[in-house]
Amino acid sequence: MHETIGTALAQVSRLLRRDFDVRARDVGVTRPQWQLLSLLRLHKGIQQGKLAELLEVEPITLGRMIDRLQTSGLVERIPDPTDRRAWRIHLTDRGGEFADQLRPAAKETFALALAGISDEDAATLMRVLEAIRANLSRKSGGSTPY
Repeated sequence: MHETIGTALAQVSRLLRRDFDVRARDVGVTRPQWQLLSLLRLHKGIQQGKLAELLEVEPITLGRMIDRLQTSGLVERIPDPTDRRAWRIHLTDRGGEFADQLRPAAKETFALALAGISDEDAATLMRVLEAIRANLSRKSGGSTPY
């Protein structure tokens, strides 16, 4: 049964990503860029290294993503006042507006995914997924990043 749960979760995740990718492409952004912008909304001024951990990408990969977004005027790097080797990443006003434009695409994807599912069942699903995430985070010694 656990393999079935894992397979189902993987397939649902892939389908969610695919649907959102199509919607985000119309706005002119990739899903990884959207994830970065979305995380910056939640974690204002996060250190670049911690952001790489949350996105589960190598720091060099994140650095390139930030370079592109900074060139586009969507994010800015600010030196960390407590660690001169580190940068803090912030959304610019333009980046916040851009993230706001993407929010409807995310809502449309989740509305499609949850069509025909009661609010009660959706809430139960979230509780179960949160418990699974917490269980796996404790086992791996990691913290829940979201």
